Amino acid sequence: MILNVGGRTDIVQYYTPWLLARFRNGYVMVRNPYDPHHVTRYDLDPATIDGVVFCSKNYAPILPYIGEITQRFHTYFHYTITAYGRDIEPGVPSIEESIDTLYKLEEIVGKNRISWRYDPVLLTKEYTVKRHAETFSRMADRLKGHVDRCIFSFVELYRKLQFNFPDLIPLTDADMDTLAMVLGTVAGKAGIPIQSCGTDTDYSRYGIGPSGCMTLSIMGRANGIRFRRLQHNGMRKGCHCIESRDIGAYDTCLNGCKYCYANTNLQKAVETHCLHDPASPLLIGHPEKGDIVTSARQISFRVKESPQLELL
Repeated sequence: MILNVGGRTDIVQYYTPWLLARFRNGYVMVRNPYDPHHVTRYDLDPATIDGVVFCSKNYAPILPYIGEITQRFHTYFHYTITAYGRDIEPGVPSIEESIDTLYKLEEIVGKNRISWRYDPVLLTKEYTVKRHAETFSRMADRLKGHVDRCIFSFVELYRKLQFNFPDLIPLTDADMDTLAMVLGTVAGKAGIPIQSCGTDTDYSRYGIGPSGCMTLSIMGRANGIRFRRLQHNGMRKGCHCIESRDIGAYDTCLNGCKYCYANTNLQKAVETHCLHDPASPLLIGHPEKGDIVTSARQISFRVKESPQLELL
């Protein structure tokens, strides 16, 4: 089983004490977002968790403690650093600060377990194709040799973005092709492997690998382990990643990103955050009377290594 830390909210930036407490206690509980009284319990056991996949825009809060997890579990870290400023990502550190933090993370976990996520790629009057090209080029120059790969995706036009982000310019197929060409060309010159995420469109002509930001091959190569051959069904349309279990909750991230799919709006996230207790097994609130708690069926995908016979 793959454990996802960061798909529904930025756990590392805002909930690190809770996360560390859950690993120290050996289990975590997660409410079903569509059936709130259904709670799933996951044992945080290296025997059944094949890897812990992190995704964050700020790893600074967990750096002093990350060894508690990396020394016991196989891990991989997606670090999202985009071209946007506080006008779009108000709670996210600057590009320079983020890159400096990535360097520190690299010193602890190694570059082979870090991917630079440049996503979502979007257009506004301020963030044009030209601006993406210039900013991405500067970032690639600083990150070359420090990351395993770069992963990008194009913004999805969820209905709520019409209200939360009215300045967003819908991407045409021509826009996406031009942006892919720019990113692929820059990454190629920097020697950074680059691939897409959440799309079935083939951009290989620009040196861009196929979609799938967390496949078993990526996790296996980064950690020196082998997995059984399994079909990657993906988490949504255009996704080619291995299925994972997310321990976060929607409407809880305080980054305030205008393109966010996981928050209804920032005010809702602030209100929900007030219900957080670092000592609870749940990210938000506590187990309640009437909850149906189910222990997850945790199946390992790893190849069981045969013991070596000792030759006499």
